[in-house]
Amino acid sequence: MRLAERMAGIGSESAFEAAARARALEETGGSVIHLEIGEPDFDTPAHVRAAAQRALDEGWTHYGPFMGLPALREAIAADATARKGFAVAPDRVAVVPGGKPVMFFALLALAQAGDEVVYPDPGFPIYDSMVRYVGATPRPYLITQERDFRVDLDELTGLVTDRTRLLIINSPANPTGGVFTRSDVERIAELALRFPDLTVLADEIYGRIVHDGEHVSIASLPGLPERTIVLDGFSKTYAMTGWRMGYAILPEALVEPFGKLIINSVSCVSSFSQVAAVEALTGPQDDVDAMVREFRARRDLVVAGLNGIPGIECAVPAGAFYVFPRVSRTGIGGAEFADRLLDEAGVCVLAGGSFGRAGADHVRISYANSRENLTTAIERIAAFVGRLAG
Repeated sequence: MRLAERMAGIGSESAFEAAARARALEETGGSVIHLEIGEPDFDTPAHVRAAAQRALDEGWTHYGPFMGLPALREAIAADATARKGFAVAPDRVAVVPGGKPVMFFALLALAQAGDEVVYPDPGFPIYDSMVRYVGATPRPYLITQERDFRVDLDELTGLVTDRTRLLIINSPANPTGGVFTRSDVERIAELALRFPDLTVLADEIYGRIVHDGEHVSIASLPGLPERTIVLDGFSKTYAMTGWRMGYAILPEALVEPFGKLIINSVSCVSSFSQVAAVEALTGPQDDVDAMVREFRARRDLVVAGLNGIPGIECAVPAGAFYVFPRVSRTGIGGAEFADRLLDEAGVCVLAGGSFGRAGADHVRISYANSRENLTTAIERIAAFVGRLAG
């Protein structure tokens, strides 16, 4: 079968591939500690699940409005206005099945052959994959451990040109856990405003999971609400990954294009899931606060444990639930480290190079697992590295 040429450039997401390898190993009797998937290990809060059950019983099982239920768009607008620091109108909100459609729709609406898209390296692999798929030119900017996994603003300034249609920023970040400072965000905003045809895509899916510093939405800065697509959702904050609940906050000029793309692709998000999402935003937030506290404790455990292993350097991430340690001083790179760690020690992590060339000497470890399992994983990693040294 002949595939369209554009399929040659499309990538994948290594977390799902690694998880499949790990499950295959488990099926043969192997013991595996899963630290690969970017998914909270907590259950969706009980009051949110109960709202979905009530919605099903009440008949919320039919098509809804393509941009989302009015009640949910209003709840998102109110929550974003309170938490992100800029006024959000419900008619600027588009509800979609997860965060990826926001990325894809932004690129489909704005970028084509001859246009450039600037995005982080290392960064979420779908950025690069979708940029190539739509035929735009990728322009990655480096995120390095030496800069606390923050952007080099001088480098970024040199990458953005009149051909740049979309600038993607992600803070708190996957895979590094880095968080941009207010000064970083202000400088990025100043840069964006110099180019009238440039739009910012602000991936804020981890915006509630901040351990140190603060999350600053670029859309809260003067001149940026009409230049920024804010991506957010319920997967990370409310442990609702399987519900596929994401949303975009849009400039007015992109509301109609996003609506057309939704109609032509996903039609709408399931109605009972949206009723549950209203409850997530408007109901008690105790579970979210408890989850973030636990993630911080796990972060501290993992960072201390990894830094106690000769050859591993692990910076302290300020947000999300990942660490991105450099492992090259063990004598092997990130890809070999991840492969052998799974096969020889039963710990599944991701090669840092899966997130961009700048991550080649790193691995990504998700600490969305119990402290007991994380402690065991550290012990296994230490033994594995010890064998390498021996």
